Amino acid sequence: MTTQFRYTLLLAVINLPLIMCAQAPVAPQALQATGYEKHVALNWQANPESNLSGYKIYRSTNGGASWEYLKQTGKAPIAIDWTGNEPEGITRHYRITAFNAGGESAPSQPDTADCVPMTDEELLEMTQRATFRYFWDYGHPVSGMARERSNGDANTVTTGGTGFGIMAIVVGAERGWVTRTEAVNRMIQIASFLQFADRFHGVFPHWMNGTNGNVIPFSQYDDGGDLVETAFLMQGLLAARQYFNQDTPLENALRDVITGLWEEVEWDWYRKNNSGVLYWHWSPNFGWQMNFPLRGFYEAQIVYILAAASPTHPVPASLYQTGWTSSNYANSGSHFGYKIYCGPFGGGPLFFAHYSYLGFDPRGKKDAFCNYFVRNRNHSLIQQAYAVANPKQHTGYNADCWGLTSCDGPNGYAAHDIWPANDDGTVAPTAALSSMPFAPDVSLAALRHFYRVRGERLWGVYGFYDAFNLNQNWYAPSYLAIDQGPIVGMIENYRTGLLWDLFMQNPEIAPALTAIGFVPDNTPVTEPEKASALEISVTPNPISNGLLGVDIYLQEAQQLSARLRDLRGSIVQDLLSETPFPAGKSRQTWLVQVPSPGVYLLEIGSNSGQIFVKKVVLH
Repeated sequence: MTTQFRYTLLLAVINLPLIMCAQAPVAPQALQATGYEKHVALNWQANPESNLSGYKIYRSTNGGASWEYLKQTGKAPIAIDWTGNEPEGITRHYRITAFNAGGESAPSQPDTADCVPMTDEELLEMTQRATFRYFWDYGHPVSGMARERSNGDANTVTTGGTGFGIMAIVVGAERGWVTRTEAVNRMIQIASFLQFADRFHGVFPHWMNGTNGNVIPFSQYDDGGDLVETAFLMQGLLAARQYFNQDTPLENALRDVITGLWEEVEWDWYRKNNSGVLYWHWSPNFGWQMNFPLRGFYEAQIVYILAAASPTHPVPASLYQTGWTSSNYANSGSHFGYKIYCGPFGGGPLFFAHYSYLGFDPRGKKDAFCNYFVRNRNHSLIQQAYAVANPKQHTGYNADCWGLTSCDGPNGYAAHDIWPANDDGTVAPTAALSSMPFAPDVSLAALRHFYRVRGERLWGVYGFYDAFNLNQNWYAPSYLAIDQGPIVGMIENYRTGLLWDLFMQNPEIAPALTAIGFVPDNTPVTEPEKASALEISVTPNPISNGLLGVDIYLQEAQQLSARLRDLRGSIVQDLLSETPFPAGKSRQTWLVQVPSPGVYLLEIGSNSGQIFVKKVVLH
């Protein structure tokens, strides 16, 4: 029985003036200042006033004898002070005030911090912990879900990004950034919300309203279930189910709810009338209108693993072959000496190597095409080598500044990779940092560069901003859940393998991998497996007489093809087609005909699958 209570408030209006005066806020409490190598992180308890306007930060470098005003922040109780190249040995004192229309509060109690050089391990911890705060501090207050982005509708939460965020919460609990109890409570909040949110045959939409769980259409016809986003969510939930394994009422309840959500996903429904392939979307309003069969290779490999692993709505393991790997899957090409095995030219945007592997541990196993740890390592090294070669001469690209993926850019959100038309000079920190377990040497070098060289504009309260483009002196003001989450999770997999271990402990996973054709593989995961060597050198360059001269170096005889492309990737002139060349050095000269002077790309490929690209300038 529901009891309804009615309250009646009688207001007597009499001839007395009603005066409403805004009062200044109370002083902020519990300020903590934490010093890192190039910045100080400031955190405090949020003020209770509903009419709060924000906070003001003050700093003293003379023991509190005098204070300088640093900046004003919004309502979030978090800020950073970028100290950059200030001299070492400075002890900084901080205090903050709150303000509203009624004035400025008294200052908080001060706290102090020193900035000191940091080891790689300390930089990794710093990056993970700051990025974790995106999901912990900025999680939706009602649902606990991950908001889609920091500069969008604050009620839009993301299904896949929440899966990545759940893994970040597991890491946060393991590393003591929050208590286990706090983490369990947040997980209960998320899982309870998911029980009552919109689902379509057990499959969640791409976006939801974080307050009421209603679907928010991702596009005109995409207002129903999103199987890929749901797979990313389930990957995170299954890792959490293994982590929160204590025999307590809350952890027992959490595991039960996660199991229920997992077992209610109707993977088999998304076969579209029992076809041999899974489909990305289904809508109760538009049915299969989106019509996107999941045929690889891209970020969705985890879908087929989980669909085969489902204890309640499995699909035949053979769908991995008839669906995922059935069409243009293999790629015999190599770039800069690294084989790519499967996927598009150069491997595609680097998130292809991250999203399905936050939980699925690709080490020590292979399918009929490759070992995916090796594939993802090579994908990462190709991108780093591409930044060194820098064929389009983008500002800032070098051995330490690399990483192309889908991210915000100066012209909006877009996918970026090494295909010429897809590279506009936008670098996303998540690309290199989330490759940490695959290519730690070059990923760590990128981390040092992003923080120590670019950090003044690239580092914020939730870690590295989404992207930057030095051609246009542009830095993103935004954070995206799908980019922040892999940073926390993949750095942890590099450091301890925690998320790989947890996800693979689920009893449904190993039999599913065996059923779809994975077998043990002892390929080393430490040394890159380079393809047969092909090197080219263009001399002279720039070219003024139309004669393009190229020195070609081969370790063994091969057939070569060559073409000239413009910077959009369009073929301007075919130069060679499967022409035999001997081992050793050869010299080749072509008379090139281009529509106008400028920068072009010389592409030479071998029958072994290697492709090399060089920038040439034609006057």
